[in-house]
Amino acid sequence: MKKLVFSLFLSLCAAGFASAAAFADRPISVEQLPAAAQKFIQTHFASTEVLYAKIDDGLFSNEYKVVFAGGVSVEFTGDGEWKEVDTKYGEVPAAIVPEAIRKQVARQFPNARIESIDRDRRGYDVGLSNGLDLEFDRQFNLVDIDD
Repeated sequence: MKKLVFSLFLSLCAAGFASAAAFADRPISVEQLPAAAQKFIQTHFASTEVLYAKIDDGLFSNEYKVVFAGGVSVEFTGDGEWKEVDTKYGEVPAAIVPEAIRKQVARQFPNARIESIDRDRRGYDVGLSNGLDLEFDRQFNLVDIDD
């Protein structure tokens, strides 16, 4: 009986590992990205070389990541909408940042560049070149500053 239970346990573990492997990151071509993600890349990064693109196969949804030469990376939701742009040392293209956020950053932090921006259902997180992280709600109100 113990052998049967142990054998069943091992079988379930193996099945779990096999299904987890099916939900792993894997490389894809830019042409395999959702149409919205392809359009975003053409609009904002047309002249930047793509180093790689990958899909994160999830149980309920997929996410995508594209890494460009120069250290820029963009993450997309399953339907191809951007959710994060990170430039490491550069500046997020102005057209990506909502105008209200751009104006507030320019007014309050005139010597800082926007190096990253994340958005989710609660609002936007903006990383500045001066080391500050700003949190905005969906109405573009500044709600938190982290250093």
